[in-house]
Amino acid sequence: MSTDNLKSLIRDVPDFPKKGIVFKDITPLLHDPQGFRTAVDRLSGHYRGRDVSLVVAAEARGFILGPPIALNLGAGFVPVRKPGKLPYLRKGVTYQLEYGTDTLEIHEDAVRSNQKVLMVDDVLATGGTMAACCRLVESMGGVIVGCAFLVELTFLKGRKSLEGREVFSLIQY
Repeated sequence: MSTDNLKSLIRDVPDFPKKGIVFKDITPLLHDPQGFRTAVDRLSGHYRGRDVSLVVAAEARGFILGPPIALNLGAGFVPVRKPGKLPYLRKGVTYQLEYGTDTLEIHEDAVRSNQKVLMVDDVLATGGTMAACCRLVESMGGVIVGCAFLVELTFLKGRKSLEGREVFSLIQY
């Protein structure tokens, strides 16, 4: 399945979550077994042979792509969650949003020093969430192999927030 075919499986939803925003809905792609398999295979294939030992993804949609990519790479999966959702000892990071701040947490023993980590999410928009996740992993001694995204909204220049890290996106708008 070509990248254009994958792109055709992503639906535009105007005025969501607020007026003036055109939301890129990946659920039709997830609904299509061939499209979903192709996306996961291409994202994981880009990092095959890079000794990735962990895939880290933030809730919620990162949880859809992260585990199958981890399985394809023979790696473990680590969730990054909103505060109070993880049951064990946690390490957190607070980061800036357009209007305010948000916090993400990871289990404090989830990443070991020098462990090679692939960061995964569905969409690269402004890059704030992924940059915060990378800071968390790096503060634990993890080595970021790359940041992988199904979709990149290039006009929002999210790569700028991830400077110094490899960024790979399957579909660009």
